[in-house]
Formats: sequence, C-alpha cells, structure tokens
Amino acid sequence: MTGPTQKNIADEDWFNNPALKRVLDLLNVDGGETRIVGGAVRNALMGLPIQDVDLATTLLPAETQARAEAAGIKSVPTGIAHGTVTLVVDGQPFEVTTLRRDVSTDGRHAEVAFGTDWQADAERRDFTINALYADRNGHVVDMVEGLPDIETRTIRFIGDAATRIAEDHLRSLRFFRFFAYYGSGRPDADGLRAVARAKDKLSTLSAERIWAETKKLLTATDPSRALLWMRQTGVLTEILPETEKWGIDAIHGVVAAEAALGWNPDPLLRLAAIVPVDAPRLADMAKRLRMANAEAVRLENWATAPVLPDEVTDVGFDRILYRAGRDGLVMQLKLALASARANAEGDPITMRKAARLSVLVTRAENFEKPVFPLSGGDVIAAGMEPGPKVGTLLAEMETLWVERNFSLDRAALTARLAEMVGKAD
Repeated sequence: MTGPTQKNIADEDWFNNPALKRVLDLLNVDGGETRIVGGAVRNALMGLPIQDVDLATTLLPAETQARAEAAGIKSVPTGIAHGTVTLVVDGQPFEVTTLRRDVSTDGRHAEVAFGTDWQADAERRDFTINALYADRNGHVVDMVEGLPDIETRTIRFIGDAATRIAEDHLRSLRFFRFFAYYGSGRPDADGLRAVARAKDKLSTLSAERIWAETKKLLTATDPSRALLWMRQTGVLTEILPETEKWGIDAIHGVVAAEAALGWNPDPLLRLAAIVPVDAPRLADMAKRLRMANAEAVRLENWATAPVLPDEVTDVGFDRILYRAGRDGLVMQLKLALASARANAEGDPITMRKAARLSVLVTRAENFEKPVFPLSGGDVIAAGMEPGPKVGTLLAEMETLWVERNFSLDRAALTARLAEMVGKAD
C-alpha cells in the first residue's frame, strides 16, 4: 500500500451494511478475493455521500454466479462479456467485475482479458482517485498513488495521460467532469496538455456518449471552473461550437442563483446560459447531440418564448403564460434573474428588477394552464354550419375568454356564443 498514510474505512456505516457484508463474505473464501473499488472508496475518503458500491474480484463471472446461486442470491449478467455480474441482496444491487487487462483498444471500445492481477486492473483505469480498493477488512489499497491525489483533490490520469486517452477518447471529457465534481485549484498540467492534443478525437465518439458526459458535467454543483478549462483547451468548442462566440461568463450567475434561491442544478438551464438564443441553431445542436426529444423541445420553448415587457402585470403575465407555455418562460426568467442578481450590488434599479423577476419565476412555476370551456362541437350546437368558420369563431371566443382573464364560465361563454352565431347568420 502506498500513499502518505494508511487508510481504513471499516468504521463507515455503509461499509457495515449487512447486504454488502454478505456479498464480501461469499466472494472472499475458497481462493477468491474481492474488494470494493472506485467511487465508493473515493467518496468515503473525501467525506462525500456513497451511492453505488462496485466490487472487483479475482473470480471469473461464472464462479461469481455459481456462488450466488448456491447462496440463494439473485445474479444478473449485466455485462457478462466484460466480466460484470450484478448481485442483488435485499433489493440492493452490487456490480461485481472480474479483474481485467486491456488486450486492445480503438479509442472507443476495449477488448479485455480476465485475470487475477490487481496491479494490472488498477493501471487500466482512468484516474488515480478512481483506482483505489478497499479489502474485506476496510483497508484501502493504493497501487497508483491515488491517496495523495485524494488529499489534494487532484484529478490525474494513471500513468501516461495520452495513453489513457488513446484507450478511450471519452476520458478527455471525463477529466473535466471529475475535475468539476472532485478537483481543486488548477487541473493537472499533464492532463490538460493531453486533452488539448487529443480534442479532435472527440469527433470519433458517438453523440450519445458525448451528450451524456456533458450533461453529467453540467449537473455538478459548480461546473464553471471545468468549463473555463474546457474552453482554454479547445475541448468546449469541439463539442459545443455554439459556445465559441457566445461566452461562458453567465454560468457564474446561474450557479450563484441556484445556490442562493434553492434551485436544483439544471443542466439544460446551464447549457442555455452558454449558447445563443437561436432556435434553428439550437435545433441543429439537439439533433447533432441526439438529445432526448423532451430536452430539444425545452430548448426550443426557451428560444422561442416571447420577450416580456419590462412592466408586465400579473394579469398580462398569465395571458402570456397561457399562450406561450410555462417551460420556456421559466428558463428565460431564471436566466434573467441570475443575470440581474449578478449585477445588482449597489444598483437599486437592478435590485428591484431582480425582486420582480423572482416573483415572476414563482408565479410561472406555479401556473396551471386553465382549460378553455368550449369546443368546436359547442359552436356547431349553437347553430353554425360545419366548416372553417367554426374554428375561426372558436378562436374568437377563446381570445375573449383570455382577455377577460379566464373569468367567463361555460354558461356565460355559451350565451355569448349564441349571440355571435346569430349575428353571423
């Protein structure tokens, strides 16, 4: 074990989870050795919440499955080709992966061979802080000098940075994502040089992988430092050319507003802060990155939302919400509020603007679109012959209803409809 001091996580509550203990006991007998690996060990040492607990083992997948079956534990071959079996104990999943070494890689996929060499398994991983193991007794095993990097919050590639990136070009983005979540100070210089030199290789990756990794980065508590270095290395322009002439400064205000106002980190809102309000370009971006349809629609709603008057009234705002929809306007207002807050200090006018925008955000988020009480069938029932005039008259009635602040009920609207049909005759 290397590192400044020996570490032990045996006293951690999650480590003493009976379900985890059962799996470790099952796989650490009769010649098998199994350790906790990766994120759980890293987060425990950094004092961060533990989510998934992954395990590495010297046992082959078939042996892991056989032992689980004999013990009455459910096993799922979630990634059997790459040595991964998921064991489910008391409803809790544990991914168990056989130790591996890379036989060949093409920058996107790796051909692996199973083995029992812990050093080889550690050295094929991406960053030193992700290659720490904890044995059955909670002793942390460090084969790649990860413990010093945990203490300094340094995101460092294992071995040669260029080699690690050549094995999987997505690691260029992961470098910045992990820096956003776990890094401190200036990013590792070797890592920065390597990702800058390999940025053109990102185009060989699938759009789905790029967007998934970018979205995770944008979900970090504060991705602004990572975005800055992505811009400096040219990586940001490579994956989001829309940001090149737009700038990323607005991200600071958004992050500050989220923290101050209790907003959950919103990757799409943060993305909107660093791309131009240009519906066609955003549609092209969503298509290129193969975003989910709901994500593309949300960006479109934001880009096409009407610009609000400076002194919009509550009643007028409700009318706009009815016509334009809520989602796009909420994004527009939040970005405007973040900007106003960032510039409000010492400026009473901007402070008042920020206060009003805050009220509008709350009103928009709580807005429930009222349902227009009439339909085309009601127009026909009032005596209008079927045809294009039905839709025209119905639209006129809806406009009247909106202008009366949605206050006319069905009876009042029906009476007014009868009058209008009579006049049309």
